[in-house]
Amino acid sequence: MSGASPAPRWVVAGYDGSGPARAAVDWAAEEAASRGCALAVVQVVHWSPGGPQPVPGTDEAEQELTARTHAEALLADVADELAKSRPELTVRTSVESGRTGEALARAAREAELLVIGASGRGALPRVVLGSTAAELLHSGERPVVVVRSSDSYSANGPVVVGVDGSDLSAEAVAFAYDFADRHERELLAVHSWADLPMHAMEPVAGWAEDWQDISRRGQEVLADALAAHAEQHPGVVVRRTVSIDRPARALLDTADGAALLVVGSHGRGTLGRLLLGSVSHAMIYHAPCPVAVVHPPAKA
Repeated sequence: MSGASPAPRWVVAGYDGSGPARAAVDWAAEEAASRGCALAVVQVVHWSPGGPQPVPGTDEAEQELTARTHAEALLADVADELAKSRPELTVRTSVESGRTGEALARAAREAELLVIGASGRGALPRVVLGSTAAELLHSGERPVVVVRSSDSYSANGPVVVGVDGSDLSAEAVAFAYDFADRHERELLAVHSWADLPMHAMEPVAGWAEDWQDISRRGQEVLADALAAHAEQHPGVVVRRTVSIDRPARALLDTADGAALLVVGSHGRGTLGRLLLGSVSHAMIYHAPCPVAVVHPPAKA
């Protein structure tokens, strides 16, 4: 008597026809192949936030039907292209209705991760994105990867992970180690201390002594966070860095040329002033490479 077949494993990619969304689909396809997963490409047809679902026979319902038909055509094109470029990959497509963030989170509830593209451009010289990523950052349960256009980062660069000593940071380290191992990338673990001197004229000698203590404690945090994974991933080359800087700035500086930046969705480190919460929000807006935001494990 044979047992039940295991449930399929999926990587979900959000799609809207834009260039960044297509970059996200391509990134998700590569990651799905690396994980041995299938790929689900999802497009959301949405109505006004807070508004009722369109009633059949109304103009709103006709507009949604038109939008769904257009979305299905876009998804069919993507599926055809993926069938040619990655014939070994199982791909399914679907059109979902609702608010974009909620619909994507719902579609990815049982997935290994959700991948979306950055969109829009702000005053800063880096690509930024709209509210969907921010909504998923706060409400999602699965890891969320935000992808820039493929020409904006190096796929051969290191994997950078922010480490603050929290339980959620440990989840981020596990995600980063696994990705680095499967893609044969170097791992760069970054620990940042943000309690900088308030006065420019503070004596250098005193600050040097503080830095030695901070560096020692930071290296201890990194060693503790990395130790659990070294045996499981012996082939991963690891570099560690302790920085006296705002955590967001330290991560942005090290993310230049990275293949992936991994952070926890929120949390606070063991040293009291170390943040990996507001940092994740800053990363999805300003990082020059794909960003993976890892959420706490779902409660049983």
